[in-house]
Order: sequence, then C-alpha cells, then structure tokens
Amino acid sequence: MAYQITAEHRSKHYQVHEKEPGFIGSLRSFFARQYRTVRAVDDVSFNISQGEMVGFLGPNGAGKTTTLKVLSGLLYPTSGHASVLGFIPHKRETAYLKQFTLVMGQKQQLLWDLPAVETFLVNQAIYEIPRAQFEATLQELDDLLELGPIMKKQVRKLSLGERMKCELAAALLHRPRILFLDEPTIGLDVTMQARIREFIAAYNRRYGATVILTSHYMADVTALCERIIVIDKGHLFYDGNFRALIEKVAPYKIIRLQLEQPVTPGELAEYGQVESCDGLTAVLHVPRAQATESAARLLARLKVDDVTFEEPPVEDIIRDVFAGRVTGY
Repeated sequence: MAYQITAEHRSKHYQVHEKEPGFIGSLRSFFARQYRTVRAVDDVSFNISQGEMVGFLGPNGAGKTTTLKVLSGLLYPTSGHASVLGFIPHKRETAYLKQFTLVMGQKQQLLWDLPAVETFLVNQAIYEIPRAQFEATLQELDDLLELGPIMKKQVRKLSLGERMKCELAAALLHRPRILFLDEPTIGLDVTMQARIREFIAAYNRRYGATVILTSHYMADVTALCERIIVIDKGHLFYDGNFRALIEKVAPYKIIRLQLEQPVTPGELAEYGQVESCDGLTAVLHVPRAQATESAARLLARLKVDDVTFEEPPVEDIIRDVFAGRVTGY
C-alpha cells in the first residue's frame, strides 16, 4: 500500500544550554558552557494513508508540535526518514509546499490591521492560484464557514472564533491534500469548536484530504478520528484504533441507577464495582461483557426508576495513559 505520510525512526534532538544561577554561574557559562540533549522526538515511526484523519495525542512537551514541524519541513530532523506525498519535507520543494498546510491554533498568519480578505489575496499570489479557482474555493469556504460578514472586517476586531475561521480559510485556499492541524480549536467556546470540527470533516469528505490533528479537547478527537497516535516524552506509545484503546484501558461500562427505595453499597456489590451510592442513586462499574446481564438482574431484583449506560469519560482514560498508569497496550 502506498502511504501519503511515512515516518521511519524519525528523531529530533536539541542541545540545550544550562547555566547555574548568579554572576559566578554566568562566568562559568561564558568559559565552559554546559549542554544537555533534549530528545523532543525519539525514534518515532508511523504510516498514514490518503484520506485518514489521525488524532496525534500527548501531554504538553510530548513532541507533537515538533513532529508536525518536521513533517512540514520547518525543522530539520536529527535522524530517520520521512516522506509526505513522495517528497522529503526538509527539502522544502515548491511542489510540496503547495500541497500541505500547517494550522497552529496559537499562531496566526492573518495581517492584524487589515481585513482577512487581504491575507486571502496575498496567499493567492504566494500559491499562484488561478483567479477562477481562487474565487470558486473562496465561495466554497464561505458556504462552509459563513465568512461573508467577517472577512472584510479588520482582523484585530474579530472574535477568537471568527479569526480561527479566517485562519482556516487562508490555510485552505490552495486546496491542500495534507492538513497538519495543531490545536485548531484552542480557546474557542463549545459551539465554535463544534463548527470547526464540522468544517474539517466536510473538507476531508470533499477533497479526500489527509489530516493529522493534535488537540487537548477530546471532543475534537472522538468526533473526527478513528485512529490515534499517542506520544509522550518523544516516544511512540500507541498507534491504532481509538475505540480499541478505550475498551482495553477501561474494560467496563458505567451503569447509573435511580431507585425507588434506598439501598446500601453492600446490596449492589454483587452487580459490579460500586463507585458511589447515596441511597436512591448509585453508580456502578460493570465489565463490558456482563453489563447487559447485570442490568437485567438489577431490574429484576430492585425497584428501579431509571437506568442508563455510559462509556467511561474519554478524558479520564487519556489522562491515565499520559500519566503512565496504564501499560501493556
């Protein structure tokens, strides 16, 4: 199978200067500077096919942004090999630069004191987009993102959500085949986060674009990505199906009960692990394979007003993975 993105034993190491505090430390640093090696990305390998949307997860400092910068050619790798659309990223060939985009939620490319449409025109010139294609793409992006009311306003007068919509539009005018999205919904309210997710999914369907998404908002990842790559301290921890990881890390379902008569935790212990019980309400953790049977026995033996099944919170599962409390996957 031909992959659109390939990383083989990719590493990026930095030499970081360390200095002791105070004047003496400064003198020592001047004459005998000390360094330590930071392994931002260390021997990471993965392959991504056309049209895949892959969640790239890890705690702060894990190496996610460094990986995206290496794949986009902004950073030269220390070792290993990478190929994106058949190009070597760090060579920064023009043909490659015209086929991907890197969107960083904490950085902006829009011209601050000018309307967003001016940046759009600048990008049209940079990417040499034919006028007809530019106008057609801008109309499509306008339909998806509702840019009409905002793209002629000064960027500094736009809200954060409005700016992010314009950032995405500016980054996608050349119809890139590869999207590197680094925290694209950071700081946005839940409504705008949902709009951005819908837009990314629509762009993926329309153009068959390949997407690597980093986000600390698990709603972004669960809504868009079936596959995730988990990285921490520069090392690859997991690469596979998101749902499979959840079922392995948290092999239980949550049953919430609303009861007609008070019960004690001891009375519920035979049905599953009791997380909480205050008499009329209770929460149980039940093995997935036994969830239906346990619920049936509960309904048969206890007077239950209401019962609901829930999946464990994804945030809690990923937090355990990041913290190293889960191993063996």
